[in-house]
Amino acid sequence: MVENVSTSLWLEGRNAVVAAADPGDWRGGTPDYALTDEVVPKQRTTSFEEGSLELVVENLVRVFEMEVSHKHDPATWVSVVADRFRTRVNGGPWADGADIVERGSYNVLVGESVFYDSTKESFDSSHDVFHAALPNGFFWEVLEILSPPPVVAFKWRHWGAFEGEYKGNAPTGETIEMFGVSIARLSDDLKLAEVEHFYDSDELLSPLAGGCPIRGTTG
Repeated sequence: MVENVSTSLWLEGRNAVVAAADPGDWRGGTPDYALTDEVVPKQRTTSFEEGSLELVVENLVRVFEMEVSHKHDPATWVSVVADRFRTRVNGGPWADGADIVERGSYNVLVGESVFYDSTKESFDSSHDVFHAALPNGFFWEVLEILSPPPVVAFKWRHWGAFEGEYKGNAPTGETIEMFGVSIARLSDDLKLAEVEHFYDSDELLSPLAGGCPIRGTTG
């Protein structure tokens, strides 16, 4: 259990943050997680007690993913330490909130691959690509916490059904899974100050592109 931590908005989950936000904060309208709330309990592979560090971290990261995808101004992201936050993937270059807003969260967090060229995608087009391929959601869960705050290392799983077209490649209906490890440096009030992710994005991209690098590129 997480001790001596008062309940804060960014730890209460996405629906609480949505309810507290100004409608003008959102990019393209207020997000709706009703489907996620229905599907995840049935398809997740882990189960944790309320108040556990695992669920605290899971809620925090889910809020972060929502904010970087749907809030257009990093100053409104309640999940991060605004003047310190930065993130990177597999030891690559660091990106702050402004970089994510400019380049797009998928472009920053998925990065470059033979199956995906982030330099040819905008924020909006990158979201269109993956939302089209995974129309019913790309869900996320914590699998295991490896170290406690202030530096939290944790294993995670992303999954979703390939039920829409990916860059001309027809859907297969298969469930695609991606696994990784992240290291999050947290502030005293458990906001994200720095996050490093380690994973192979081709676990996602190769099945979407049918395992063919040529079909996975844009013209």
